Amino acid sequence: MPILEIQIVLKPNEELPEGLAAQAARTAAKVLKALPGHTWVKLFPIKAEYYAEDDSDSQPAVFPVFVSVLKRRRGPAEELEDEARSLAFALAAVCDRPVENVHILYEEEAAGRVAFGGHLQLY
Repeated sequence: MPILEIQIVLKPNEELPEGLAAQAARTAAKVLKALPGHTWVKLFPIKAEYYAEDDSDSQPAVFPVFVSVLKRRRGPAEELEDEARSLAFALAAVCDRPVENVHILYEEEAAGRVAFGGHLQLY
């Protein structure tokens, strides 16, 4: 049941390609070894003027991708590190960004705190 929120800072005059969310979902599902139909992606474009880095008064030179990942269980740190690396490379390709500009935040485990259709996921 991985759920990813992907925020992409847009380059000037950039428009995200149609079907990018679906492509990101398929790509993430492969990396996360999820069952078909169980990886969800919410995609949010961010205009460059709504993104800033400290000590910078001009338009950004970097157009990053921020990914939050919610999983039932996160797994051991060693596996998570490999997974994060693989996910960053895969999403960098899908989003047309350098891998060093893809930043991943793993949310707390979903088990026991997320409900789908009113049913709490306990396992």
